[in-house]
Amino acid sequence: MRPRIVITGLGPVCSIGIGIEPFWEALLEGRSALAPIEAFDASAYRPKLAGEVREVKIRDFVPKSYRKATKVMARDTELAVIAAKLAAQDAKLITRGSEDTETGFAPDLTRIGCQIGAGLIAADTEELSRAVVSAKDDNGEFSMEKWGTESTEQGTGESGMNNLPPLWLLKYLPNMLACHVTIIHGLEGPSNTIMGAEASAILSIGESARVIERGSADLCFTGGAESRLNPLGLLRWDYCGRLADTADATDGSTITKPYDPDSKGGIIGEAGGMLVIENENHAQARNATIYAIISGFGAAQTPPPVFPGVFDEPESDPIDRGLEAAIESALADADLTADDIDLIIPMGIGVPSLDAMEMGALRRVFADRLDQIACFTLAHLVGNTMAGHGGLMTAAGAKCIQTQRLPAHIAQPQPDAINHVLICSGSLGGQSGALVLSKPQ
Repeated sequence: MRPRIVITGLGPVCSIGIGIEPFWEALLEGRSALAPIEAFDASAYRPKLAGEVREVKIRDFVPKSYRKATKVMARDTELAVIAAKLAAQDAKLITRGSEDTETGFAPDLTRIGCQIGAGLIAADTEELSRAVVSAKDDNGEFSMEKWGTESTEQGTGESGMNNLPPLWLLKYLPNMLACHVTIIHGLEGPSNTIMGAEASAILSIGESARVIERGSADLCFTGGAESRLNPLGLLRWDYCGRLADTADATDGSTITKPYDPDSKGGIIGEAGGMLVIENENHAQARNATIYAIISGFGAAQTPPPVFPGVFDEPESDPIDRGLEAAIESALADADLTADDIDLIIPMGIGVPSLDAMEMGALRRVFADRLDQIACFTLAHLVGNTMAGHGGLMTAAGAKCIQTQRLPAHIAQPQPDAINHVLICSGSLGGQSGALVLSKPQ
């Protein structure tokens, strides 16, 4: 009999709240935080709104001895580190990253793993610009030779690349999220980074559960984080057909409408969604608060990726087949059927063609019963937070199980009890993931 894996710590960091209680309160109220971008001047972009994390400083979430290292943290890494710290505090763990004044359980750090979902981290435009301007030819045009060659046969100029900051590469590698989290907290168990766009966090949580199940760790830090709130990141995501033209709007909740054919499109967000999960016996032995059981996990792939309105591509399948397969796999892994699910938390990013595919997959699994199952999404409140989104969704599902409450804005029938919750997501690249959370006995 395989060990049961439970959620004991929640660390959401997003535009509606920093930490589980502020996040949960905002979710219950249905409070949206999609507002004009402040991180940079977005006036020339089609999308001008985002779910932005504000008034939080990375230095407040790392030990004093580690603060110098924050200079080489990209925004994605900062969000992961902050979320991991909050998850550890919520789980009442004492690690190498804890303050002397904190109290709690000190686990065996050699038995703690870390799997974090990440995205393609966009480079800082100011850092790139300082290097690019030094790689011009005699006509003032950008030169690949001057960019990548220290000197030519004529001995002219220096490599523009050499004008990047010395530790530039270490700032933008996707595995830096897990790297910094493991160093700060002293985690010595299995570590991994999974890149699957919106499905990244779900896939990472599933991987962490498998690591614990096979006995390689007692406990894992897991989830995901990502930020595209910079010029390059916003432009790339817009080019993928994921974002709406927000024009002069100031309230994104009126633009992004999940599963509504009249929705104008998606809005970007940034988030860190980290959890602490552990072997149930380990959690019980230390008298930990158990929010929910991770009873099922499934993953699949949907070929080919869909980029709405971007390429002249064939008509997309009206059903996300990969998502359907991931959900079916998660239900089988949990030894449950579709009739057992009381609540569904899917993506619903507000891009009509993608939402239709997602709804097609849900309809295939749940048939006519889908209309009788409570369902809510987060994208119209926090934006599409990509690699961090699954962590937020899972935190929301765990709180629904623990409190037996649902957000007030849910219009579907309310279940008598919330015993089993489905968390599911497709993604930009076609990866799909699904989790089933269950109420502790």
